[in-house]
Amino acid sequence: MSDTVRVLVVDDSALMRKLIPQILETDSSIQVVGTAMDGNFGLRKIEELKPQVVTLDLEMPGMGGLQMLKEIMRRHRLPVIVVSSHSTNGASVTLKALALGAFDFVAKPADVSARMPEIARELIAKIKAAANSRRIRVTPVDELLRMPEKIPANTRKPARVIAIGVSTGGPQSLQHMLSRLPAEFPGSIVVVQHMPENFTEMFARRLDEVCSLRVKEAQSGDMLVSGRVLICPGNRHIRVKRMPLGDVAVLSDEPRVNGHRPSVDILFQSAAQEFGSDALALIMTGMGEDGAEGMGAVRAAGGVTIAQSEDSCVVYGMPKAAIERGYATHVVPLDSLAETLMAQCTPVQKSARAGGR
Repeated sequence: MSDTVRVLVVDDSALMRKLIPQILETDSSIQVVGTAMDGNFGLRKIEELKPQVVTLDLEMPGMGGLQMLKEIMRRHRLPVIVVSSHSTNGASVTLKALALGAFDFVAKPADVSARMPEIARELIAKIKAAANSRRIRVTPVDELLRMPEKIPANTRKPARVIAIGVSTGGPQSLQHMLSRLPAEFPGSIVVVQHMPENFTEMFARRLDEVCSLRVKEAQSGDMLVSGRVLICPGNRHIRVKRMPLGDVAVLSDEPRVNGHRPSVDILFQSAAQEFGSDALALIMTGMGEDGAEGMGAVRAAGGVTIAQSEDSCVVYGMPKAAIERGYATHVVPLDSLAETLMAQCTPVQKSARAGGR
């Protein structure tokens, strides 16, 4: 049983304290070592039971989830999976939890008892990834000190279209990178972040508040202009498309790809097809292999392909898949990604793209 992942479930709902262990223990490699109904009880259970991963409800009486999360980060540095409400308020609190150091989250359905099995696979996969993660903590931007000035919106044709795919660890890593790009950044950025609907709009708004770039949740027909970041809405796919009057983003409701909607592969393949050597594909931290084949298409079309380095990833799955298949021409740590994107958007660099790492 040495490979068994020990999990503590913290939730004020008696139903959830029953359902979550039932779901997790369908996987023989996970052992639920205990449950707790509030933060104070949960912290005592951590001391007593020594779990490797904690699942945490955020809305609890007494010591709430955010306060417990702060204490876990201060005392234990354990990976925490937030089990979050799908509501707008739930999304807001969940993004705060990610900023405080939560590993990832799972959005529980409104009809919990009937639909909880739907998220079983996701929850099990994230717990295993958390147990095997490198415990990297991305330094958050100080939002009180940083009040970036926005420059007026423009319709300048971008120097390059940058497609980014990211999953687990993405919210903090994206914020870390995008906050280091200047308002006059000459590229246009389109992001697929694996995240449910109702979360992506608030995530885009949060990034817009702390970045000099303009950030918004994408809508079909949004122009690809320099100095702007489009975040794909949850439960939609996004493509980039050349049009006579300007390049645009296009959303669709096609079936899931690699188990995901949005899928990074869909975005990357459209960038390769429409922009060829002017495309840049960047794969950042995340579970699974989504985006690897799409990155291969961008490389085959003559575009630039970048993978985040293993030592700076919260979860190395997505970059690793692209690197192992030989699709990433550059492997770059998180702290250097903004500088790398700037360099790749200047005319000098465009004529001298490196083929090696």
